Amino acid sequence: MAMKVYTLGEVEDRYIGQVGTPKRDEYEMKVKAEIEAYHVGEALKQARLALGLTQEEVGERMGLHRAQVCRMESGKSITLASMMRAFRALGVEVALEMKGIGKVAL
Repeated sequence: MAMKVYTLGEVEDRYIGQVGTPKRDEYEMKVKAEIEAYHVGEALKQARLALGLTQEEVGERMGLHRAQVCRMESGKSITLASMMRAFRALGVEVALEMKGIGKVAL
């Protein structure tokens, strides 16, 4: 008996909606935001490790608990303000590319 295998796209189409529908667009935006948050968290983690710091030490520099730093590094509970605070605590210069404005150093 052969089992039917579905692609991720087929599953998304069936359970979330076709590409271009409001529900699918909302889903795609959420997925993109979560992936970006993960990458920011990884960048924070790599900067911390390059400096040989523990999450606790970074938390002390930021005035946060270690668990909060851990959540940020995993891409959860990360806002632009907390991200900038973390990078500053690590001594990392950050520049953002803003639509219509260009590159902005923070």
